[in-house]
Amino acid sequence: MANAREKRQLALLIIGLSAVLLIAVGITCAILILTKPQGAATGGNTDVNNQQQQDIQQQQQLLEEKKKELIAQADYYALTYDYDRAMDTIRTWKDYDKDAELVLKIKEYQKTKDSCEKVKMSEVTHIFYHSLVVDAERAFDPSDYQGKGNYQWMTTIDEFLSITQEMYDRGYVLVSIHDLYEIVMDENGNEIMQEADIYLPKGKRAFVLSLDDLSYYHSYDGYGFASKLVLDENGKVINEYIDAEGNVHYGAYDCVPLLDQFIEEHPDASYRGAKGTIALTGYNGIFGYRTDYSYSLDTPGLDKDKRDFLLANPNFDVEAERAIAKEIAEALKASGWTFASHTWGHLKVQQRPLSTLMADNEKWMLNVASIVGETNVIIFAHGEDLGKWGNYDLSDEKVQYYMSQGFNVFCNVDSNLYRTHFGSSGTYLRQGRRNLDGIRFYKNLIGEQDNLDDLFDVEDIMDPQRPDYTVYD
Repeated sequence: MANAREKRQLALLIIGLSAVLLIAVGITCAILILTKPQGAATGGNTDVNNQQQQDIQQQQQLLEEKKKELIAQADYYALTYDYDRAMDTIRTWKDYDKDAELVLKIKEYQKTKDSCEKVKMSEVTHIFYHSLVVDAERAFDPSDYQGKGNYQWMTTIDEFLSITQEMYDRGYVLVSIHDLYEIVMDENGNEIMQEADIYLPKGKRAFVLSLDDLSYYHSYDGYGFASKLVLDENGKVINEYIDAEGNVHYGAYDCVPLLDQFIEEHPDASYRGAKGTIALTGYNGIFGYRTDYSYSLDTPGLDKDKRDFLLANPNFDVEAERAIAKEIAEALKASGWTFASHTWGHLKVQQRPLSTLMADNEKWMLNVASIVGETNVIIFAHGEDLGKWGNYDLSDEKVQYYMSQGFNVFCNVDSNLYRTHFGSSGTYLRQGRRNLDGIRFYKNLIGEQDNLDDLFDVEDIMDPQRPDYTVYD
């Protein structure tokens, strides 16, 4: 009996010890599991969590980069004096009003806008250039009759760049001639033209710029001017230039690409991206392309320049020329340039009868407007005009004709500092222009005139390669 009882006690002891051991093992395992790093039990979970964190960080970084790009775009608009567009750009950001940085930018733009002053139209000057001289030695040859004309009417690249920089330094801001007016409805439901509101920061001064005769006439050949406008690999307008040795170069050799470059580097030089107005004739084509339909050996009375050109280019195709010129016109418009009529034949409107002006304008519409598009601006050749300053005589047949053809912005050349006039119940705008060229430089230099000091000092901008004017006497 004792042995049996001892055996039962021994068995119970073993069972108890086993239970205690199992409990201890269980507790140990639990402690080990609880004290292991999260995810250590399954390596896949760690990789997933790390990837999620990387994705979140990358998304946040991309979001910050997009916000920086948005602010940069808005800052650009503000730099060009378009503060409303700058603020509207910021507002495109989702929940912008909950972002302290974006809210601050809007306040900044609004404060600058509120500090601007309205431009007085009576103080907006209008300057203009012809094609720029690249090679002064060829252009100003005093032994050549055309050398004298080039000296008087043309400006060199260095002079243009010096003037542009000096005007910028003095606070001048380029505005489009189309920025000067707006079309509204009067009480009778008629469209009328009235003065527009332009606001610029204190100390800034608005000016308008135009270019005459951007055709690269046959008469320019060999005189050191660019030969045409072309498009580069990025679709930007540049020049072709042929040097004295006949080598062809491509780059910025005239007003258009030079001004484009300057404004790209100085966005605050231009009001909302404005450029100049290009006044075109048509008789030798436009932009250096012979786009006029008169370029045919069958044309009655064909002049010598055109005949020589056609004989030297037996495979000439006027439609191909027009197609290229249209691409250039579209590129110019896209970059802010606008166009004006300069009359097809560079006519003196005061001296020609109405019938001649009508026929001339029909040629302009056929040969030029069909490429560059319609325009309401006419910049009269030779600086002429349809009447004395002030209101036009609306009974004048020439005035009636040009207005019937859609022209309601008229420009002459009078070299007055400021001359802008809205006439006859809002039916048109007139503006006088100032020629910045050799003859104007010279007359100011010798004291015969004093009408450039508001823009620059003549002594500072005169190209040293320009000969003394007396060599042409």
